[in-house]
Amino acid sequence: MSISPGQSGSPWWHLALKAGAVCGFTGVYIVGVGVFSAFGARSVLAHAVSLGQLLLLAVAFTGGWYAVSNRQLKPFERWLASAGTGLLAGLSYAAVLLVARGANVQGLFVAFNQPTLSAALLGQSGAGAIAALAGLASVTALAGAAIRQCPSAVRRTILAAAVAVLFGALLRDLWVSLFSTLLRGRWWVSTIYVSSGGLTWVGAGIAVLAGVAWQIAHYLIGQRRTPMIDVVILMVAALLVPFLTNAFVAQVMLLVGLYALMGMGLNIELGLAGLLDLGFVAFFAIGAYATALLTSDSPLALAHLSFWEALPVATLCAAAGGFIFGLPVLRVRGDYLALATLGLGEIVRIIVVSDMAAPAIGGAQGIVGIPRPKLIDHPMVSQLSLYYLTFALACLVAFAAWRLQHSPVGRAWTAARDDEDVAATLGLDLVRSKLRAYVLGAAFAGVAGALFATTLGSVFPQSLRLDVSINVLALLVIGGLGSLPGVFVGSFILIGLPEFLREFGEYRYLFYGFVLILVMRVRPQGLWPAPLSARHG
Repeated sequence: MSISPGQSGSPWWHLALKAGAVCGFTGVYIVGVGVFSAFGARSVLAHAVSLGQLLLLAVAFTGGWYAVSNRQLKPFERWLASAGTGLLAGLSYAAVLLVARGANVQGLFVAFNQPTLSAALLGQSGAGAIAALAGLASVTALAGAAIRQCPSAVRRTILAAAVAVLFGALLRDLWVSLFSTLLRGRWWVSTIYVSSGGLTWVGAGIAVLAGVAWQIAHYLIGQRRTPMIDVVILMVAALLVPFLTNAFVAQVMLLVGLYALMGMGLNIELGLAGLLDLGFVAFFAIGAYATALLTSDSPLALAHLSFWEALPVATLCAAAGGFIFGLPVLRVRGDYLALATLGLGEIVRIIVVSDMAAPAIGGAQGIVGIPRPKLIDHPMVSQLSLYYLTFALACLVAFAAWRLQHSPVGRAWTAARDDEDVAATLGLDLVRSKLRAYVLGAAFAGVAGALFATTLGSVFPQSLRLDVSINVLALLVIGGLGSLPGVFVGSFILIGLPEFLREFGEYRYLFYGFVLILVMRVRPQGLWPAPLSARHG
């Protein structure tokens, strides 16, 4: 059937052909690079679906969702396109893997070994594998199309239930640790989970009910809920979860808090003042090294101060670094500013590892022997106590950032961010306003660096790479530019979740990339966006 471009554009089968080929070869790629075998050992639903299988099903599901969303096609053509997408995805996937198994290409692609290929083909061979995979992919694609066509409330409820099941399976250790403190005995663990970590059918049902209940509560109290209530809930969860779990969770949340501190600094620069700083890790490094030189037992130490005495000095050093670095670079804007700050960050990194600076700051050997903070003459040695120290400082910094955001200074920043030419015409000194934001952001990064040094007990150049700046930027985008609660949410999603998924090795960063893409497509303003007044001045 041919459809003229003036009516509906390309015919439905053209869309199905393209989308099916992309989905099919995406599935082949997932198997070929070893992701399927790495995730296949982790069960999501006991004796039914592994995480590797779920990942392949998600590809077909996305293809059906995409195909039915094409508004240029007639309603029945969208369903044909979705079914065709699943069918062609399954056919192409099965055909390539069958050829790979028959040709024995393991010498070229290590992941294409016989056990992996057999599992990826559902234990089938020949025509049986093709029929089974084509049928399964078609049904999955139609399921994606059906959910996409549901009313918004129903669709969100279904997706919330699915996310609850996924999180229930992936974060098993977190939930077991949390509820073991609240519930007596461990009989419920074997009721909800199997030994491989996946959910039992009872556990899956509980997770579904939890996701549905969450969505229903969101609809019931959504109109009466205020941002302050959300912030209080977030703070209570941050206070109680590490206390009710274990040292590992406290350690992960400590890392989340450190990145949140840096995120609040970059949020002032980028979220409020519109300054894209790719060298933000430089100020983190200044705070860390200043604390190390002032508190450590190393021969390089300049003094032997306590953490509380060194913290304001390190903060001032980072702020001074922001002032010195900001003067030459803040007269440029846009991409040029990003490149200039990237260069400054690299300058600091190279100086830190250079032989010239080694006699003063240790070079590649770093500085060790940094003592832990003391509270009333008692060292804070446990991860939980260090987390609460980080949480307290993060709350103080968040309060200061909130006050700045709603002050005349904050309004000047948002005015310059939205339109520099208009702001300059109204009499705003752009360089001074930008420099103020740059210095304050650097000071907040210095606080995070000081905490990092004292919690780790050492400082090494390897901890001060460019990807630290990239991670801070990414968590702002995920949480919502200009949103203080969004900083904490983005930090937990991008920094905390990969730590909970360490069993998957480097493949856990697939979740990182997937979340970035998903948020950019579904919630481009962030998971916890700033109010319109903050986003638009």
